[in-house]
Amino acid sequence: MKCLLQMRMALESRALALTLLLALLSFVSAIPIDKSKLKEHNEVKDTKDEKQIEDTGLYYDRYLREVIDVLEKDTHFKQKLETADIEDIKNGRLSKELDFVSHHVRSKLDELKRQEVARLRMLIKAKMDAAQGKDLRMDHQSLLKQFEHLDHNNPHSFEPQDLEKLIKTATKDLENYDAARHEEFKRYEMLKEHERREFLKTLDEERRQEEEKRFLDMKQKHKDHPKVNHPGSKDQLQEVWEESDGLDPEQFEPKTFFKLH
Repeated sequence: MKCLLQMRMALESRALALTLLLALLSFVSAIPIDKSKLKEHNEVKDTKDEKQIEDTGLYYDRYLREVIDVLEKDTHFKQKLETADIEDIKNGRLSKELDFVSHHVRSKLDELKRQEVARLRMLIKAKMDAAQGKDLRMDHQSLLKQFEHLDHNNPHSFEPQDLEKLIKTATKDLENYDAARHEEFKRYEMLKEHERREFLKTLDEERRQEEEKRFLDMKQKHKDHPKVNHPGSKDQLQEVWEESDGLDPEQFEPKTFFKLH
C-alpha cells in the first residue's frame, strides 16, 4: 500500500513538474520522463558535454524546441509568459497572445510549421512504403490526424491554435510517454533519408546533382508562402493531395484522388 502511495505521489509530482516546465517553456528540455522506457529504445548517449540539452524523446522534439526558441525572442510574449499562471497555459489564454508578437516572429513560426508539415508528409509516405506488401489499407486522413501537435487543416501558417495544440500534446505525450510510438516515427524518418541517400549512390554525377537540386528546391518551396489556389481547380486538388493526404505531388492521379475523397 505504501509503495502504491509513493508511486502515485511520484506521478502527481511529475505531472505538476511537466505543467510548470511547459508553462515556463524555456525549460522544456528538463521535463522528467520515464528513463526506463527510453533505455529500452535508445543507445547510451555520449556524455562528454554535460551541458548538452537532453532530448525529450518526442518525435517532434526539434519542432517543439525551435518554436520555443523563437517565442522566447519576442519581448511581448516573454512578458506575458512571466505573468501567466498554469491555468492561462492549460485553457489556451496564453496562446492567444500569439496575435500580438512581432511580424518577424510570426513569419519564422510560419516557416517552422511549413517545414514540420513537410516532414510529417515524408513520415506518412515512409509509413505507407513500409506497409507495402502487407495487405494493409492506409487511410491518409487518419494518418495525418494522428499528428496532434499542430493544426493539420492549415498547413501554411502558425496560429494560436497551433501553439495551444503543441503545449497540450507535449504535456500529454510526456506524462504518458510511449517510447515505442515515438521511436517508430523516428525510424520511418531515418529510413526515408537512408533510401534517398542510397538512391543517390546509384546515379552518375550529373543526375545526382540534378536530384539534389530537386530535393533542395522542394525543401525551399515549403519555406516560401504558397499561393492560394482556386477551389476545385487542378492546382487546388493537387494541394489537397499533397498537404492533406500526404502524397507525392509528382504522382497526382485524379481517379485515385476521388476514390480517397
